[in-house]
Amino acid sequence: MSFPTLTPASTTSAIILPSASSDAAAEVISSLPQGIYTSGEFVTGALKQVSYVYKKLGGDVLDIELTKGNVYSSYEEACLEYSYILNLHQSKNILSNVLGSTTGSFDHKGELTGSFTTNVALKFPKVRFEYANRIAEGTETKIGIGGSQTIYSASIDTEVNKQDYDLQALISASAAATGSLPFSDANLGENKIGDRRISIKRVFYKTPHAMWRFFGYYGGLNVIGNLFSYGQYGDDSTFEIIPVWQNKLQAMAYEDAIYTRLSHYSYEIKNNNIRIFPAPTNQHPFKLWVEFTVQTDPWVDEAGKKSGTDGINNMNTIPMANIPYENINAIGKHWIRRFSLALSKEMLGQIRGKFSNVPIPGDQVTLNHSELLSQAKEEQNALRDELKTILDELTYQKLMEQDAAMADAANNIQKHYPLLVFTG
Repeated sequence: MSFPTLTPASTTSAIILPSASSDAAAEVISSLPQGIYTSGEFVTGALKQVSYVYKKLGGDVLDIELTKGNVYSSYEEACLEYSYILNLHQSKNILSNVLGSTTGSFDHKGELTGSFTTNVALKFPKVRFEYANRIAEGTETKIGIGGSQTIYSASIDTEVNKQDYDLQALISASAAATGSLPFSDANLGENKIGDRRISIKRVFYKTPHAMWRFFGYYGGLNVIGNLFSYGQYGDDSTFEIIPVWQNKLQAMAYEDAIYTRLSHYSYEIKNNNIRIFPAPTNQHPFKLWVEFTVQTDPWVDEAGKKSGTDGINNMNTIPMANIPYENINAIGKHWIRRFSLALSKEMLGQIRGKFSNVPIPGDQVTLNHSELLSQAKEEQNALRDELKTILDELTYQKLMEQDAAMADAANNIQKHYPLLVFTG
């Protein structure tokens, strides 16, 4: 039996990576699966990557079963991987300072859309200690000196010989009836507290003995605020010279005396029910004033007072887009070339793995797909680890530690220099 004579249309593979590419920009861009990097500089880099892959994989010795489009796509993926790792690093650097700041909207490519277009990945933010400040605001609210929560005040008419008053019920009813408190809630309606719990911060009343405020707790003349000297002479007549800290201590002692020694009444609060001691008389006090806050959801801002609850809360909402190709320096671009090569090698291994054995007359050829895949994975992991290790050494905290060590070292060197005195 005679064998037919084969006349193939071509004696070479239909898919061979050329030694170089001269495609137009549109051809390069059309080969990109994501189409995120499309600038002229990126196109030039992708075209040059074809020659780089051809040489590194020995295309001048053995055919490489890749297309130019495969190389272009691996180059884009390498840029995205570099941007991803850099953005993670910068997120760790800046998150504590940008919490509560304006975030952005992103499209499917991870690019910023809408009115907010500032890519903070390219910015050096101001240090603001936002999380520490937010903690401090909660403390300020608790001790009644401000914070991010509004402190309201209300007055209560006392009744003779009545000691117990339900502050929650009185304030809620007053707000619902008169709308006197600037508190609004979408579920409860304008100017209503409803059943939201109030937190009492301070209770006080107006004493008829106004002289206590002016003449100290002895009630006589010439004792105006001078709690340091028991001679009861006013500061305007003795002209004492004392340090500032002593003035502060005097002021604190004076205020404490007003709160604890001058008041004719005391109280206790249990579950927002106040009990006054002793019972009010027909003389005084006619009114009690209370300062309080209204419990609100911690992630809801009060009307007209934006405190950043709708802003950045974690890494996901930082307005970081893909790093523009033009803002990647020589260090980054060479990492991208090497990572793109590893991706191309992985792609070639996947292709050759589909035909592990190629028959030839009298024998067969075994392709090296397993070695290619193994090498490609190892190279990719090594490149990621290399970049992450370098970035971990360059966090803002590490830079401060290096600066501190450098300053200490410089001081130690200066210690060895003789301090000469000029003698003329």
